[in-house]
Amino acid sequence: MGRVESINRSRGGVPKLPSAGGVITASGLHGDAQRDLRFHGGPHRAVSLYSLDLIAALQAEGHPIAPGTTGENLTLSGLEWAHLVPGAVLRLGEGIRLEVTSYAHPCANIRGSFADGQVARISQKIHPGWSRVYARVLESGQVNVGDRVTLANAQRGDA
Repeated sequence: MGRVESINRSRGGVPKLPSAGGVITASGLHGDAQRDLRFHGGPHRAVSLYSLDLIAALQAEGHPIAPGTTGENLTLSGLEWAHLVPGAVLRLGEGIRLEVTSYAHPCANIRGSFADGQVARISQKIHPGWSRVYARVLESGQVNVGDRVTLANAQRGDA
């Protein structure tokens, strides 16, 4: 079982700043905006997720990364991150359901989170299991810091 550690939003770009809670709909986290909709947002990339456990490991390697600095909407802890593959379904709090749709490719905009700008450190192709992921919203609802997160199933649409 995991936990929502940080809920992050911005008016566009990074870093995304923490808030205590928010509403997640099919359009994403209410109040969050993306600078370039060709690569971010939309129904299949409505919410971006990353692992606090991986952030801590990256910090131990000397990277100045922190929750929200790579643009994730939700920073989660306590999950086997390698299991968050396309098709995996997560339950958050009392009713939110998200389905992982793809890995988020690192871009130059997040280089400040990495020693020497090494954004490829979280590339799924180069370092499998270290990437942020995008998700579509199966069920909307309120999300709060401290909410429980469970990996429901790795089968598309199941749960």
